[in-house]
Amino acid sequence: MAANRRSRNITEGVARAPNRSMYYGMGYQPSDMSKPFIGIANGHSTITPCNSGLQVLTDAAEAAIRAGGANPEIFGVPTISDGMSMGTEGMKYSLISREVIADCIETAVQGQWMDGVLVVGGCDKNMPGGMIGILRCNVPAIYVYGGTIKPGRWKGQDLTIVSVFEAVGEFSRGRMSQEDFDGIERNAIPGTGSCGGMYTANTMSSSFEALGMSLIGSSTMANPDHEKTGSAAESAKVLIEAVKNDLKPLDIVTRRSIENAVALIMATGGSTNAVLHYLAIAHAAGIEWTIDDFERMRRKTPVICDLKPSGKYVAVDLHKAGGIAQVMKILLNAGLMHGDCMTITGRTLAEELAHIPDVPSASQDVIRTIDKALYDEGHLAILKGNLSPEGSVAKITGLKNPVITGPARVFDDEQSGLAAIMDGTIKAGDVMVLRYLGPKGAPGMPEMLAPTSALIGAGLGETVGMVTDGRFSGGTWGMVVGHVAPEAYVGGPIALIREGDSITIDAHRQALELNVPEAELAARRATWTPPASNYPRGVLAKFRKLSSSASTGAVLDGDE
Repeated sequence: MAANRRSRNITEGVARAPNRSMYYGMGYQPSDMSKPFIGIANGHSTITPCNSGLQVLTDAAEAAIRAGGANPEIFGVPTISDGMSMGTEGMKYSLISREVIADCIETAVQGQWMDGVLVVGGCDKNMPGGMIGILRCNVPAIYVYGGTIKPGRWKGQDLTIVSVFEAVGEFSRGRMSQEDFDGIERNAIPGTGSCGGMYTANTMSSSFEALGMSLIGSSTMANPDHEKTGSAAESAKVLIEAVKNDLKPLDIVTRRSIENAVALIMATGGSTNAVLHYLAIAHAAGIEWTIDDFERMRRKTPVICDLKPSGKYVAVDLHKAGGIAQVMKILLNAGLMHGDCMTITGRTLAEELAHIPDVPSASQDVIRTIDKALYDEGHLAILKGNLSPEGSVAKITGLKNPVITGPARVFDDEQSGLAAIMDGTIKAGDVMVLRYLGPKGAPGMPEMLAPTSALIGAGLGETVGMVTDGRFSGGTWGMVVGHVAPEAYVGGPIALIREGDSITIDAHRQALELNVPEAELAARRATWTPPASNYPRGVLAKFRKLSSSASTGAVLDGDE
């Protein structure tokens, strides 16, 4: 096998003897020095079920790399459990972990001069963080998703983590018994794997198949199943060939392949977080991609998968129905994907999908054909207006009427907003405003799954709007608009809203409007002052100082 940059670096003459000596101390032999050194970024941890099943995948990849004549080098990357940190101070670290993961991968791969890298991840930020790190390094790479969790069960109903959050709202309003509340809490998470609906983890991992950076069929496998371990080993074999052929991420990730990924996200009803993450991924790749490109893709891509949170099914059901490959084949045949894009196997996307049936099995109803789409247009709408001049993101599927005008109920943190829902203060027709929760404001742009799920559980999902400069979980649905930019902390219009102001959310017109005269807003702006900084040092302080707007991906190495 041809050596690459790392192996050449440590074998060049007498001057490299100290470098080689360190390897001999770990059991390497002289013959190993001419082999490629391939990193394995291991996201295993016992912090969360999403990542607690990753070690077996790392072990399988390590064995396959060694059997393939290369040297595996394992290093760790951290994770934050979104589900566990939701609604707490810890959720401020979730988006930050995306950057930490990317930095860890870049630091290890570049600092140790690795020839390639295989990234193994599970929880939500593992995927974008891993891909950003891969693109920064631009050595041959592949992403191995840890796999989805299997659904929990209670009284004959499938459960996910979102079931628990929604149960809180139902129980607090007296709409659920103690027995059912306890049963859902104890049975929603049956084992290892990432949250089971088309939430953020499954959205991002599925999109990596369309992007060309993961093996076809790998993203909807369940973590406990043997096929997931086999896929990790196969991914390692494919990566060795990519190293041999010097096939790099920037040969694969292009504007056209990002269009493929976004088309897949729209077709599957994926997470609003994908907007933020693909802005950051495109930035890492040096590809021109703006928030308006999501609206362009939305208008031409139908939703053809009936998946939670707004639909019926979970990722294991999608896998049984043909998986992401079947969805992509339908989109490809409809001219909604670029089949000539390269994939990590060295074959084009069209070549990878050549054996996939043109239509899904008639025995399932998870995946639809184009003519029987659930929605003719995608679900992730970019809303603009005087309340969000840089843009905001709304998930508009599953709603009977995605339009509301109502009085603002204003909260400067998540907890007080949640309390108002739980105690019955929030009424049908209200528009909740949760602000100072953006990248700089929180800092860290936490997710609002607790309040949105409480609204659903209280029966207010269709009748109460929510506007925030924070994020939403991939499990969120309802009349909700997030990523409002500019955010409140930098003096965006959301900071100027007062209790009782009229707000309009209109997904039909892609509009988010504060119905207050401009002269009045100017007067408020003149007296507005930014809140005091409550994080003088540490990673939260660094993120607040460096983060770009949500409308550009909340990246830390941008121009802002």
